[in-house]
Amino acid sequence: MALGIFFIVLASILLGAIAQRIAGLGFALLISPFLVIILGPHEGILLVNACAVVSSSIIVGRVWKDVDWSMFRWLVVPSLAGSVPGSFLAVVVPSAPLSVTVGGIVLVALTLSLVLQRSEVVVRGNAPKALAGFAAGLTNSMAGVGGPAVSAYAVLSRWPQRPFAATLQPFFVCIGTVTLVTKLLLDPSQAPMLTPWMWAAIGLVIMVGIFLGEKLGRFVRDDQARLFVIVIAFIGAGLAVVKGVIDILG
Repeated sequence: MALGIFFIVLASILLGAIAQRIAGLGFALLISPFLVIILGPHEGILLVNACAVVSSSIIVGRVWKDVDWSMFRWLVVPSLAGSVPGSFLAVVVPSAPLSVTVGGIVLVALTLSLVLQRSEVVVRGNAPKALAGFAAGLTNSMAGVGGPAVSAYAVLSRWPQRPFAATLQPFFVCIGTVTLVTKLLLDPSQAPMLTPWMWAAIGLVIMVGIFLGEKLGRFVRDDQARLFVIVIAFIGAGLAVVKGVIDILG
């Protein structure tokens, strides 16, 4: 990877880690469309999965006391059922259609989340939790984004922000790890071709982003953080769809 491109990747990862710490989600939403454009949909999404696992693993220890473990179990078990078929599709689908799919999934999920925020419907019971978990596992493995599905559930169930953001961290670790292992077993060549110092730099940038997110989070309201993530993700997803369409037509 060219050095200039790699620094753009690092900047994207830094921004994603900051958003993840402030809002509880947003890492994949922010960086997956841009990494798909830079690295292609296969390597890009795999790198998103790896970074998301590292980021959430670091954060989970800092929010452990707020994790709703009952909710976690209802989300994570169905998500594993969605991760395996999603990983298979992500491996076998050609690059250009997958790029359009990645961007399209993000756009639809974001739009749905915005619409649901204005809804007065309140969901109850375990079936919606399981459905949200399955959808998150499927979209995380295909597009690198599992947050919108559980975010939509959180809006409809009126799940408070603090336990929601905390519970997502071990959830993202689990579905991200399953997705990584499945994809690498199906096609090891999808692993990004990065040197050891590049991997080390990515890990360092994630830690710096989480540190900055903790500091900035004191001055940012939850609604402001989510709005920021949504705006940037809309832009990135739109660019990914355009690139994929151009590649298909070109």
